[in-house]
Amino acid sequence: MSAQAALSARQLDTAALPVIDVSDLSSSDPARRKAVGEALRTACLDKGFFYCAGHGVPQGLIDAMFAETKALFDQPLERKMAIEKSKSGCNRGYEVLGGQTLEADAPPDRKEGFYIGVELPEDDPRVQEGRFNRGANQWPGDLPGFRPTMVAYFAALQELGERLMRGLALSLDLDENHFAPYCRDPLTTLRLLHYPPQRPDAEEGEKGAGAHTDFGGLTILMQDDVGGLQVYDNDAESWIHANPIPGTFVCNLGDMIQRWTNGKYRSNLHRVVNASGRERYSIPFFHVGNPDYEVACISTCLDEGEAPDYPPIRVEDHLKAMYAKTYK
Repeated sequence: MSAQAALSARQLDTAALPVIDVSDLSSSDPARRKAVGEALRTACLDKGFFYCAGHGVPQGLIDAMFAETKALFDQPLERKMAIEKSKSGCNRGYEVLGGQTLEADAPPDRKEGFYIGVELPEDDPRVQEGRFNRGANQWPGDLPGFRPTMVAYFAALQELGERLMRGLALSLDLDENHFAPYCRDPLTTLRLLHYPPQRPDAEEGEKGAGAHTDFGGLTILMQDDVGGLQVYDNDAESWIHANPIPGTFVCNLGDMIQRWTNGKYRSNLHRVVNASGRERYSIPFFHVGNPDYEVACISTCLDEGEAPDYPPIRVEDHLKAMYAKTYK
């Protein structure tokens, strides 16, 4: 198989990944909220990916996010390196092109990025204790609209993530506030990503982002109109395109939800291959919960006599292991 063929994917109707209107999660009618939960259940039992419509995040804020993201990555390298994440004690700031390898035994990912997290001052006890990924963000000094835009978007996605977690609880026939303790004092992360076009002389196996599953609970991705996200179809044993649909986020489950449900809900493989010939920008928001929360299999997700496939693990311990694996 040629290197180009190995990176190809099938173009399917968008119905291959369901479009779920989540606006009724804010309804006062329990039946309407439950109906969204049932739609989420179907998606989670299949590929663990869905398009999220009716989310309520203003399009103007999304447009501003992309404008600020492009402005950041358009800066000269020396300006970006001034806020490179090695200068942060909590993994915040600029990440160089090729700084991460998501797929084992593959070349480094062809992307550059920028990490933003929950803002904490130096005198916060969690920062003083050196807790994982706790601290202050690094901000570019010459982009005046960058910080306020990121802060507003972060708050909007935090709220959406909590709403979707209530929907996931309903999908599992749990009380809709079941995951509230997990959502308290979270380790949520916003990541800005820029993917140059796939190189014609690329190393074998080189991609924008190697095949991987996401580490945390729920990923909420806003992608531009370029495309390039590919999702693995386990049934067909091949890759399919998750093309952009205007007005929607692409949402997918992370490894912790797979652990919670003993593998019944899928944390599915996905990758990025930017074969468009254009610059690609995407903005994933990783809804990761309280670092001290213990993720253990939900008893109702076990069949009679079935034992959990995963031991309980603290959120922080799981994340540390995943970061160590992909940042060698």
